[in-house]
Amino acid sequence: MTAQAQDLVGATRKESRRLFDSWWQEMTAAAGDGRPTAYVFVMGSFNELLRVFDFVINFPEITALQTAVRGQSMAYLQAAEDYGFSPDICGYVKVDVGLQLKGGEHPHGRVPRPALALATNMCNTYVKWAEFWEHHYGCPVFVLDLPAWRGAGAAPDPADPAFERDRRYVEGQLRELIALCERITGRPFDIDRLRESMAETNRMAAVYHEVLALNRHRPAPFNAAREGITYQGIANLYRGAPEGTQFFALARDELRERIRLGLGTVPDEKFRLLLAGTACYTHFKRFVELFESWGGVFVLSTYMIFAGGGFVPGFGYDLTRPLESLAEQMLQAAWWGFTGSMFYPQEWLANAVRDWGVDGICLHGVKSCRTTSTGLPDVREWLRTQRDVPGLFIQSDLVDARLWSDAQIKNRVDAFFEALAARKAGAGR
Repeated sequence: MTAQAQDLVGATRKESRRLFDSWWQEMTAAAGDGRPTAYVFVMGSFNELLRVFDFVINFPEITALQTAVRGQSMAYLQAAEDYGFSPDICGYVKVDVGLQLKGGEHPHGRVPRPALALATNMCNTYVKWAEFWEHHYGCPVFVLDLPAWRGAGAAPDPADPAFERDRRYVEGQLRELIALCERITGRPFDIDRLRESMAETNRMAAVYHEVLALNRHRPAPFNAAREGITYQGIANLYRGAPEGTQFFALARDELRERIRLGLGTVPDEKFRLLLAGTACYTHFKRFVELFESWGGVFVLSTYMIFAGGGFVPGFGYDLTRPLESLAEQMLQAAWWGFTGSMFYPQEWLANAVRDWGVDGICLHGVKSCRTTSTGLPDVREWLRTQRDVPGLFIQSDLVDARLWSDAQIKNRVDAFFEALAARKAGAGR
């Protein structure tokens, strides 16, 4: 391996740690000096707009996930349940509630209190979650209503007069949000800064899609469940910032080098998989290990498409009309989520199986998230009967370790791979 290759292989992991550490340092500093912080969600990002006003940006879904990966989510969950939250409520919500009840103390630093909470209607939990912050801190809550139709097979048509009416409706709400940000921060809106941030997002989105496409290679250079979650985190935290674009350029270069050297993310790739849903983060290493021990690698996941920042196919801001274009892209992302890979995924999954050479799909139901998990067994059955695609359905949770059953899940995973192996042998592959 040349010196240049040695420098590249592993560079993405080091840089991702540096960027996550930098974000936590900024959050912890804001908790001390009172710099205005905005709480936002991964579906329906406001990053480009918030950067104009120099908000620190907190993603509670990411901070909750990190407590689980560190094996510390249960203390926060228990605090929320002791406060009165039901065990059936979204695990991310309860971890965040526990975090706020503990004064923002987190394994990675300290979460500042919100000066502003932002939500969209892209998840039915977001609005109620934001209401907790309003109740707990007395902060203003802004809810952006994104009109879209939920169902399979629908697509927005920018040439349709109805789409133009929806776009103006969203743009009007964004103008109200700008006025609110001006009042909170005392800073005037600067449309040129918005344009700069949107231009950076355009560049990052282009490289993000390049990174995704590299995993079509055999063997796959990264695991969409393991490295993919890091990519999604960076795409959200650094959306609209040069550091985000530079990170994905580095990831792209490293992955190209790994392909050149013939380095797959698993030593002997036998099965190419697609993950519908998330991993279980309380047992993250074990979750990935159960599949990799059979030579299985997740080459793509639904979350890398949708929660990775809302980069819909053909994403790109029109910088000559930034506010109008921002409204358009948020609408497109809402339609994509409501009709595509997240809520009505069967056709999208079938196409991805064909295009990425996938052998089987793992559908992971999250017990505390009915929004994304309801119907997954039906999707599995549809794919089996209509497209002859093998599927595995398992259930646990994002952050609640009580819902992980190692023996039960291992049995199901092992049986799935035995069936895949027999299928391959029967097909002479």
